Amino acid sequence: MDSNKANPPSKPIASDDPLWCAVLPPDATIQQAIQNLDESALQIVLVVDGDGTLVGTVTDGDIRRGLLRGLTLDTRIDSIAFRDSLVVPPELGRETVLQLMHANKIRQLPVTDSDRRLLGLHLMDDLVFPHERPNVMVIMAGGKGVRLRPHTENCPKPLLPVGGKPMLEHIIERAKADGICRFVLAIHYLGHMIEEYFGDGSKWQVKIEYLREDAPLGTAGALSLLQPVPTHPILVTNGDVMTDIRYGEVLDFHNRHAGASATMAVRLHEWQHPFGVVNIRGVDIVGFEEKPMVRTHINAGIYVLDPEALGYLSQGGNCDMPTLFERMQQDSRRTIVYPMYEPWLDVGRPDDLSHARSQHSPE
Repeated sequence: MDSNKANPPSKPIASDDPLWCAVLPPDATIQQAIQNLDESALQIVLVVDGDGTLVGTVTDGDIRRGLLRGLTLDTRIDSIAFRDSLVVPPELGRETVLQLMHANKIRQLPVTDSDRRLLGLHLMDDLVFPHERPNVMVIMAGGKGVRLRPHTENCPKPLLPVGGKPMLEHIIERAKADGICRFVLAIHYLGHMIEEYFGDGSKWQVKIEYLREDAPLGTAGALSLLQPVPTHPILVTNGDVMTDIRYGEVLDFHNRHAGASATMAVRLHEWQHPFGVVNIRGVDIVGFEEKPMVRTHINAGIYVLDPEALGYLSQGGNCDMPTLFERMQQDSRRTIVYPMYEPWLDVGRPDDLSHARSQHSPE
């Protein structure tokens, strides 16, 4: 093994991930740690053993204290590593991570699994000022919005104003705040109006391109028109979903789950039965439930797809997203869910539009 590198664990961290510039094995020297801190500029060294387990962390303060104790530049770093480092699981949300970092006065926070295998590293600067991500976000904006007529007779649904700006603009601005700067809008019905409004995206300091559907292709079919095929996971959302979700967290969640070909954001939906339920076996009554609460997970219309998922689409063919997921499952591909708890609204009916507008006052 290279004395300057720990063996990367299996996914989710790719071998070329910038995080690996901060990783050293326990037998690396203090001299190598100093060089690492200088080259990575991350202000932390992650000491990781050959199994990918986080042994501890080293900062410049740990190095100074070690040298004051009489250690030399040739001393192994496991002798100065802080072994009780605060770590967080991958599912912890951005706001909670920031609160922990502020409370503990730290600017770096390792992400590990339950066995302390290293999965990632939260950086204060990236959380507050997100770096630009390489991912493309595709927004399905071609629907006719039939249920929203007459609002959509002369205006495509994604351009309907909420809080003084189109729904689609809310989505783009929220994604940009998470470092997403490349967008592809799939358009059909009154698509020219969307193109005229957003243009190439320069007004929002992003890049916007278009997929023009000759006929409606469903919630996934337009992805077959993507050229060239992206090399990073693709974020996809319906153009009529208003939510406070952190799109970057959905991407990170997908990346941290090894072998996942596709991720679907789901939301818990609760519905109370209006009647008392009688449970029977044959003709015998075996129990009663008085207006039971039914809990199910519903599709939130937000997805992350590995580029290989596009291979399950036919060029220019109609396909909805659940069908695409089923095709991957039938081929033994791993598909997972991202449980979301943020406010969410699928603006499909006039009542939904009124509710969305009541929740967003114009700026």
